[in-house]
Order: sequence, then C-alpha cells, then structure tokens
Amino acid sequence: MTARQVNRPLTGWHVLAGFIGGFSIIIAVNLALAINAVRTFPGKETESSYIASQHFQADRAAQEALGWAVETDLTANALRLVVTAEGRSVRPEILSATLGRATTVADDITPIFTWDGAAWVAPVKAGPGNWNLRIEMRAADGTPFRRRIPLRVAP
Repeated sequence: MTARQVNRPLTGWHVLAGFIGGFSIIIAVNLALAINAVRTFPGKETESSYIASQHFQADRAAQEALGWAVETDLTANALRLVVTAEGRSVRPEILSATLGRATTVADDITPIFTWDGAAWVAPVKAGPGNWNLRIEMRAADGTPFRRRIPLRVAP
C-alpha cells in the first residue's frame, strides 16, 4: 500500500448511495422504454375484437371463394399490385390502401393507384427495409377483400 491510499470503512451512507444510484438507473431506463412504447403505439385496430371475430370465418370464406391471387412488387420508387383469378387479370375497386412500416405509423403513406391495363401501379418513396401493405378492395359483386401483405425493399 502506498502512502496515498487510505483504508476507509464501508459505511451505511456508501451502501445507501450505491443502492439509490443503481435503482435510479433501472427506473430511468424503464420510464424511457415505457414512454417510447406509448408514444409509438399506432392505436387500436378495431373497436371490439369479439364482434370482429364473429364475422371472421364468413368473411374469410367469401374472400377465398373469389379465388384471387395477389402479387405485389415494391421498389424504392413504385408499388405494383396484380390481382388474378383463374389466370386472368382482375380489376377490383381499391377502397383503401396504406403502405407503412410494421412497427410505426410515422412513415405511413397512402399510395395513389392507377390502372395500367394489367395491374394497379402507384408511385411511392420507400426506403430499404420491411414494409406492410394493408389493402382493402371490393369485387364486382360487392365482396370485400382485405389483406396485409409484407414487402421488402433491398438496400
């Protein structure tokens, strides 16, 4: 031991300071995580999940009866949506569409689709990463068709 080092006893005040400091860090981190979780929560999807579940099977059966196959292609500048039934192109009415990230609504955009004769095409600005297209369409007979389609733009 050198002349400058002094053996000081560990007192209750030292233990209390360490205890308060440690738990202060834990509480601060928990508060920061909770605030960010609430701030980025996009909101509820439906008013009552029970009521929505009552119609789920019938809605799914009606959508499957359409026999539609949906193909999408997302690039950094465009979104292409092709709907086919029995090998032929179908032109459903698009009721709503939202292109956004899976975890936040901050980047959500509403694509403006135009029909090019075989597919719906919309100009978009999509950065690299994972995206979701949440789309609601209606068939000529009035049957609603809803999908959430995961997409990826390569870096």
